[in-house]
Amino acid sequence: MSKDTETNEDKVPFNAPMLAVGIAIGAALGAALSNVALGIGVGVAIGAGLALSGAGKEEKPDD
Repeated sequence: MSKDTETNEDKVPFNAPMLAVGIAIGAALGAALSNVALGIGVGVAIGAGLALSGAGKEEKPDD
């Protein structure tokens, strides 16, 4: 049997700061539209998309 050598970071490229950015954008949008709860909901969706897509993640150089 071979051992799985991939770490969780390799399997799921999640970037928590991008989630925070999305929530902040959504909260600002919600405040502008006078519905902060809806804005935060949209922000979570935006942030999760950014976080899972790896936006803003630095590439590691291959040595």
